[in-house]
Amino acid sequence: MLVCGRYEGVDERVAEHLIDEEVSIGDFVLAGGEAAALAIVEGVARLLPGALGNDESTVSESFRDGLLEEPHYTRPSDHHGWRVPDVLLSGDHARIEAWRVEQREMRTKTRRPDLWERKND
Repeated sequence: MLVCGRYEGVDERVAEHLIDEEVSIGDFVLAGGEAAALAIVEGVARLLPGALGNDESTVSESFRDGLLEEPHYTRPSDHHGWRVPDVLLSGDHARIEAWRVEQREMRTKTRRPDLWERKND
């Protein structure tokens, strides 16, 4: 069961006597805990067998190997002049994987230097 506080949290007596564990999803303030509870439920539920339809889906996700995920593209390969990178259309699986690793590293360095630093310690 997840107990969601509102504004300042839950009554301290409830926290002290009825709550086994307190969880934080990050350093920010919300008006209530419902959105945080939903994030926890979704993050956990997707790990249940069959929840994603393909058990391999959780293998190649954000934060694998301590890095953010690479960009993803769908069809068509050219949409209003916005093209999918040529390497992804090449069929060369080794080059595609090298591109993905490079993109994951670049995104992590730029968007989450804290993760990059931790990975390289």
